[in-house]
Amino acid sequence: MVFVKRFFYAFLAASILFTGSIQAVQAAMISSEQVVEATAISNGEQDRARIMGMLSREDVRAALVARGIDPAQAQGRVAALTDEEASAMASHLDTATAGGDGIIGAIVLIFLVLLLTDILGFTKIFPFTRSVR
Repeated sequence: MVFVKRFFYAFLAASILFTGSIQAVQAAMISSEQVVEATAISNGEQDRARIMGMLSREDVRAALVARGIDPAQAQGRVAALTDEEASAMASHLDTATAGGDGIIGAIVLIFLVLLLTDILGFTKIFPFTRSVR
């Protein structure tokens, strides 16, 4: 019982000593404009970082040099973009197709349709197929 009392008193003394080290918290109201501005700044920086990441790829650098564009100058121009321009460019990078606006996909689709019709016996285009009919 004496041990429990001593432990309780020691715990109480330590708790009182450490209460002084707790820092005070200040709360204030922030406006919606401040939140939107802080979000826009962070989104603009994130968009610029994504564009810079794209420009740092070796195949993109080779394509820039092949078109006569200095990669360092392109990175400087990206750094000078406004937040809205950087956001628009980053969203364009997300939606851009990798195969030249789907031309390769259209060619593959046409090939598959012709191959299927050839196998089913509706056409005879490819000599390497045998008709089901």
